[in-house]
Amino acid sequence: MKKNKDNQVELIDVFIGLAQATRCCRQDTAFCGGVTFHQFVILDAVAKNKELKISDLHSLLAVEKSTTTRLLNPLLAKGLLNKAKSISDSRAFVLTLTKNGRETHHRVQACLEDFFSKVAGNLPANKQEIILQAVQTFISAIKNASGTFNCCS
Repeated sequence: MKKNKDNQVELIDVFIGLAQATRCCRQDTAFCGGVTFHQFVILDAVAKNKELKISDLHSLLAVEKSTTTRLLNPLLAKGLLNKAKSISDSRAFVLTLTKNGRETHHRVQACLEDFFSKVAGNLPANKQEIILQAVQTFISAIKNASGTFNCCS
């Protein structure tokens, strides 16, 4: 039983460390290319899908509709995204990248690739794949648990 308790304390410490280390990704300030990390996530999702319904962004970003709107508005105002009525659903709106949006996405993608190259450089070369798999497993476990348990209510 003690070992299980020790693991739980270690997991809490790891989670706190992840929250602290990824703080830059949760800020509302631009970090690269004049966009925030969440805004880059939007640009990236649209780039990967070519066209994306606004309603699909809420779950992708794991935020409320009002937050999605708050994140989208600057991207629309800067001319990085186009917003148009969906052809298949007249109640829905879809997003596409503008030329400037594609260029910004590419610039921020390169910036992030450079950053994560530096991160990878700080990992033991012979353990990088194992570490990435372990982190992905940990993230999946957090997502699965958070769907069934709310520690703050």
